[in-house]
Amino acid sequence: MLKAAYDDKLVDELVAAYEEAKRNYYLGGHRLSAVEGGRFCEAAYRILEDVAKGKHTPLGGKLQTMEIADYLASRATNGLSRSVRHFIPRALRIVYDIRNNRDAAHLADGIDPNLQDATLVVHVLDWVMAEFIRMSGGTSPEQARVMVEGLVSRKIPVVQDFGLFPKLLLPGTRAGDHVLMLLYHKGPREVSYTDLYQWVPAAMRKHLRRTLRTLEEKALVHQESETVHITYAGENTIETRRLLEMPIAD
Repeated sequence: MLKAAYDDKLVDELVAAYEEAKRNYYLGGHRLSAVEGGRFCEAAYRILEDVAKGKHTPLGGKLQTMEIADYLASRATNGLSRSVRHFIPRALRIVYDIRNNRDAAHLADGIDPNLQDATLVVHVLDWVMAEFIRMSGGTSPEQARVMVEGLVSRKIPVVQDFGLFPKLLLPGTRAGDHVLMLLYHKGPREVSYTDLYQWVPAAMRKHLRRTLRTLEEKALVHQESETVHITYAGENTIETRRLLEMPIAD
């Protein structure tokens, strides 16, 4: 869909940077997430430039972001949407400045800003990507959000794919956490109960429906017919409890 509306190479660069920024965020590489956010911005500015002028600064060429933003806000672009002229450029400026000017180490008071910066970056990237998808035509805001979520395959260290079989690499994990980590790994896609039944260890299968009911009571998953989705609360639980990280061997 994006390539139907925008330059192919710029879309490839935009999506690649988006995926890396999100993946680094999931894995705790917050500084790298901000770096990839800057790369995303450079592709996004070029897309806006191309939309407004019919041409863009070549990849690898020196990008004059302030000049592009000034042009987008000028009378010459009055026929374009406010998202192109104002909203997206202003959002990109925040991410670009964090990448270029923010201290990536520690603030004077000892508080590491990387997590809060990376959190801001990935949410801005989500919004910008959704706007580009929405503006490409024929997509509602909700459809754009779902498509954005589907762009990222969540590769987490504690889950390894063997063909279509995701295996949790943490023996002894309690059933609820085991199920949540598998669902998180699959991202926004629904998972069938049949598949989930096959993925969990044999000892967990007998009580799998009870495990899912408990998770649903806590609003960590949503069940519909014979499918299961992880909720935002479930995702937040995985991330805040740092369940994604492989423990260090003794």
